[in-house]
Amino acid sequence: MEQETQELRKAGLKVTHPRMRILQIFEEDGVRHLTAEDVYKKLLAHQEDIGLATVYRVLTQFEAAGILSKHNFEGGQAVYELDRGQHHDHMIDVDSGKVIEFVSEEIERLQRDIAAKHGYEIQDHSLVLYVRPKSRGR
Repeated sequence: MEQETQELRKAGLKVTHPRMRILQIFEEDGVRHLTAEDVYKKLLAHQEDIGLATVYRVLTQFEAAGILSKHNFEGGQAVYELDRGQHHDHMIDVDSGKVIEFVSEEIERLQRDIAAKHGYEIQDHSLVLYVRPKSRGR
């Protein structure tokens, strides 16, 4: 609880019950990518009286403060994850919607090389691969 309080204060946000509970959901939950509706359902399951509009407002504040990252993957809702400053890319299973995180130094190097070849330096990037499980018969 103290960690969440410090994190909110460091981000310049007042410590409120809704902010504390929503941050705790992201820190405790095993699922890293949550929609606003996922967060709301978890609050309801814990008998928390926090409305969906408040959830959206807090998620937007957390994104602006750098606590959460927001991703808008094709064909789905916006999902949020804790922003711990560790770069990673994503694969989205187009059948199930499952989000898989991965890190590849080879891909990172190739991207830097391509940018340099064209006279640029990467400032930021996002890589999302839309995938489907391989058929077992192939």
